[in-house]
Amino acid sequence: MTTFDDKEFDHIYEQEINAINEQLEQEIVLALIGDVNSGKSSTINQLMGDDVARVGAQPGETRGIKKYNYKDKIIFADTPGLDDINQAHSKETLAFYKEADIVLFFLNAAGTVFSDGEKQALEKIEAVNKNIIIVLNKIDAADNIPDLVNYIQAHTKAKYKVTPVSSRTGENIDILAIHILAVLKSKKKDVLFAKYLKEKATVANKWINAAAVSATAVGAAPLPGADIIPLTGIQVGLMVKLATLYEKPMTKDRAKELAIATFTGNIGRGVFRQVTKFIPGAGSIAGASIAGSMTLGLGHSIKYAYENNIDLDTNGLKSIYALFMRDKQKQLES
Repeated sequence: MTTFDDKEFDHIYEQEINAINEQLEQEIVLALIGDVNSGKSSTINQLMGDDVARVGAQPGETRGIKKYNYKDKIIFADTPGLDDINQAHSKETLAFYKEADIVLFFLNAAGTVFSDGEKQALEKIEAVNKNIIIVLNKIDAADNIPDLVNYIQAHTKAKYKVTPVSSRTGENIDILAIHILAVLKSKKKDVLFAKYLKEKATVANKWINAAAVSATAVGAAPLPGADIIPLTGIQVGLMVKLATLYEKPMTKDRAKELAIATFTGNIGRGVFRQVTKFIPGAGSIAGASIAGSMTLGLGHSIKYAYENNIDLDTNGLKSIYALFMRDKQKQLES
């Protein structure tokens, strides 16, 4: 039977919990720029699944900037229009852009995409902040979206992610969320933002897949062995992140129980072979690695339990996964 060094496990757990708590205490600022008809507010509302502007605009330090504090720590700042950036307060406005974590640069797919004024505004912003995501909104009201994306990339030298979305239908909003989280991850601020997203499943799958890849990399040595400590760190980190994402409790004792149950075979190679039938890309993610397959199975079991409000305990881990597989099979047959 696989055993854990209690002190080592406690250290790993505390390390992961502290890292999450540090993230949750930080402030995130997203600056939104775009014409009045570019759908900034509606896109943010789709992203968060809430009327963000409902909390009311807070006075900004810079004239013309409206700040919306969402869940205290997340600030969406509706910045002056594209024409205003060349006017009297441009220095103050650009100073704000410099401090923002991300600049969401909105373009209207149903309008004149990337006009001269928009190009000039982007040039001014990228001079102070290159954490820019171009949001091409209203794709439901436009044709030839791939051509529009290619046009924008050609005129920006493909330096920034271009995300085509529809704030009316919600199309590709989950992709925009992933692009935002990728930037925030580099700033160690992604978990807080993910916690309040409307669509959590896409984010959870991304985290699970990434953890499986990391587990595969450290799983070259036979289990149990030299890889057990880094692998435990990966799995505990995943458990804590998923618990935060779904706002569920994950105590140290419960994390230890689930980790031991995973190592001792409740979730393993047999489960992985079944996962590859239902999870796109799973086969290429973990390959034949036992460590990768265990991590993949553990992650999807926890995700399923959280999404279906099932009590998560070590005795039920295998049963939870059986329910997950049964539901996936029904989806394939329907």
